[in-house]
Amino acid sequence: MTQKTKISIGLIWLFTFSGILGIKSTAQDWFLALTPLNLFLSFAIILIHTERIHKKILLAFSIPFFLGFITEALGVNYGVLFGNYSYGSNLGLKVAGVPFMICINWVMLTVTTADLAKKINTNKWVIALIGAFLMTLLDAVIEVSAPRFDFWEFEGGVVPLQNYIAWFCIAFTAHMGYQIFKPKTHKLISMHVLVSMFVFFTIFLFV
Repeated sequence: MTQKTKISIGLIWLFTFSGILGIKSTAQDWFLALTPLNLFLSFAIILIHTERIHKKILLAFSIPFFLGFITEALGVNYGVLFGNYSYGSNLGLKVAGVPFMICINWVMLTVTTADLAKKINTNKWVIALIGAFLMTLLDAVIEVSAPRFDFWEFEGGVVPLQNYIAWFCIAFTAHMGYQIFKPKTHKLISMHVLVSMFVFFTIFLFV
């Protein structure tokens, strides 16, 4: 493991535990407002550990980015796919009602879950299924805290089943498109980013 990788892993967990402690403190609002920065820094760490930034990498990343944007825009503006919901203020700048960082998050989740799935199986269909399942599972965990953190909230405060069905189907599509370009990302970094997200939001299921 290189020194750069060690430092990056340390930063990932520093962001995670600082966020947990900060949100549990009297400075909760300040820490929650930093969510877009935290997401961007995690994405930057993934980028700097990607083997080589070139056209194919950009095309691979663009698939979950734009698929996420289009489906989220349809969701927040017309209530299709996911149900009726709207985004709060703690995810930063919005375009057509969709926070820019949510689109980055679609990329991060696709990259990290694909890297984990590739360690389990090499078949592209199985990788896509595992990746989509992990993304949907993480969404289910985040949904509990999303209104509390002013990330997003569904009409009536109830997350409909169609949200999870749509998440799985769209995530599966994103994975299939993403794999076409065979991006070479850093699997260890991806593992730490993904696990840190699960740890962060799982803790807030109980506190």
